[in-house]
Amino acid sequence: MSSKSNQSSHRTQNTKIWWITFGLLCGATFLTRFYKVLEPDHVCWDETHFGKMASWYINRTFFFDVHPPLGKMLIALSGKLTGYDGTFPFEKPGDKYEGAKYEGMRIFCTTLGALVVPLTFLTIWEMTKSLDSSFIGTMLLLCDVGFLTLNRYILLDPILLFFMSCSIYGAFKVRTLTEEGWEPFSRRMIFWQLFLGAALACTISVKFVGLFVVLFVGLRTVADLWNVLGDLEKPVSLTVKHLIGRSVTLILWPAVLYVFFFWIHLTVLSKSGNGDGFYSSGFQARLEGNSLHNASAPRVLAYGAVITLKNHRTGGGYLHSHYHLYPSGVGARQQQITTYTHKDDNNRWIVKPYDKEQADGVVIVRSGDLVRLTHAATGRNLHSHRERAPLTTKYLQVTGYGEACALTTSGKQLPKWGYEQQEVACNPNLRDKNALWNVEDNVFEELPKMSFEAYASGFVERFLESHAVMFQGNAGLKPKEGEVTSQPWQWPINYRGQFFSGSAHRIYLLGNPVVWWTNLLFLAVFFVIYVVNSVRQNRAEALGTPVLGGKEQELLNAAGWTFIGWALHYVPFWAMGRVLYFHHYFPALVFSSMLTGILTEYLLSSIRSYLSPELGRTMYHCIIGLVLSTTVYSFYLFSPLAYGMSGPLAHEPNSTMAGLKWMESWEF
Repeated sequence: MSSKSNQSSHRTQNTKIWWITFGLLCGATFLTRFYKVLEPDHVCWDETHFGKMASWYINRTFFFDVHPPLGKMLIALSGKLTGYDGTFPFEKPGDKYEGAKYEGMRIFCTTLGALVVPLTFLTIWEMTKSLDSSFIGTMLLLCDVGFLTLNRYILLDPILLFFMSCSIYGAFKVRTLTEEGWEPFSRRMIFWQLFLGAALACTISVKFVGLFVVLFVGLRTVADLWNVLGDLEKPVSLTVKHLIGRSVTLILWPAVLYVFFFWIHLTVLSKSGNGDGFYSSGFQARLEGNSLHNASAPRVLAYGAVITLKNHRTGGGYLHSHYHLYPSGVGARQQQITTYTHKDDNNRWIVKPYDKEQADGVVIVRSGDLVRLTHAATGRNLHSHRERAPLTTKYLQVTGYGEACALTTSGKQLPKWGYEQQEVACNPNLRDKNALWNVEDNVFEELPKMSFEAYASGFVERFLESHAVMFQGNAGLKPKEGEVTSQPWQWPINYRGQFFSGSAHRIYLLGNPVVWWTNLLFLAVFFVIYVVNSVRQNRAEALGTPVLGGKEQELLNAAGWTFIGWALHYVPFWAMGRVLYFHHYFPALVFSSMLTGILTEYLLSSIRSYLSPELGRTMYHCIIGLVLSTTVYSFYLFSPLAYGMSGPLAHEPNSTMAGLKWMESWEF
């Protein structure tokens, strides 16, 4: 009786300690996240993009963006519910809000960003059932000033990180239930699988990089099913049930949610906006206020018609010209011809016979006819000649007459002299798939008109086209002039940050170097430990002796999964051709911080096993205390980067930040 009573008392005491620890972490998280959350009271960094997009949702104005819609819709919803009316322009960073109700959107994003910290604690606990690992790993995230900064503004990142954290937690919660022997179709199992599926759908519906956590959960699910199948005490039918349950909850259910979010997106954005031109004519016919919505035009093309021509490639623009000439050294110095993705009077062309100024009466253009296109605004004729195109030199230059080549667009962006519009060229290969154009506007009053309604795209067509345009836009992202970009090798070493606010109230996105460099060290340490233990394990199996105890093996397995998560969220960026930024590393940071927390306990426990109980316990707690106190103090030192700096920059005389500039590449 006394033994059972002592065990019960011990469990109660551990439970109290767990809740006190979790409560303190939650309190510290929300205190640090919401301190000065409304400062500065001006637009910071990418708030200019996502605040503007929230306004467009509130006003139901269609726009183009390279990211899926959920994060922006949630920002818009939070703004609408807290009184924001969608009228603030969000023109550029530094613009004062001046009475605009931005607070609700910023607090909403901050709340989701803050919840990442307790979710990380719960995830490590689910993986290890270790309070020390959970506390250390979570404190690293809590005390990272970069993580704090990124999660306090009207951005997609805190929303992405929140749903990603829900996905990771859900994956290990499902693993625990599987190992505990819960039936595949029990209410508890179904609830957590639906939770996981919804979290996955939401993650990838915020940004496409959510695909990395989908891959991570996929690997975790395969491992779970393999373990169930490998348990010879359980029937194969149990594995089949698990497979069916997870196919429904982790594949079908997220897919339905993902499509549903796009249905909301396309339903809400029903009015014409500045993103129309990125989409096909059929897509535009669904947008109120667009020239093609409820419009009518002649079904056939006649000489004398004023038309616009849209390239049929994904995201193709309108054939465009203006008075400006190609610069010296770029073919003949004649009028530029480009494609332009926005509607403009300079997109209009007059169809004329090739051999005279105008046709006699109403004459229909037939297949195979030679025609002349005259630019309506400038009066110049479209032509090509034996000069190389400005970018695609195997093609011929098109300027503002010619045969024996097909009018095409390469999709390449012209330099500043071409106003960053897209290159138009003439391809001697007449079968070029990008040489297909469709007539969009067709103004000719002498012919009967028909409604455009028959050509309007349905939901499925618009859903698929939205993705094609987004993928193309993502792949083609290039840095803007003066924009700070970075390379993947720079991220783990915290090489350079990013200014969020450059006014008198300076905010600089930079990781806490103590946290980041410790994480980097432990990534290398894990690799060494993994190799050493693999060799020892193989030798031990040959000799028939165990190497690791149950707790050590559990910690090492958990560390292995966090390493896989880090690699999946970091390594793919090395293969990307698009422009990259420092903030792309933060999902990987979550995994590396968890790895450090888990591996810290693993190493200390391993060392402790070689010492006497009393000395081992003292060493263990002293080192953990040193790690935590150093982490907290480093947060205190670098917190001005997140909460705001004033006065001289670190490299200037009398700067209070001079002592914190540990690397020359840091610019605060």
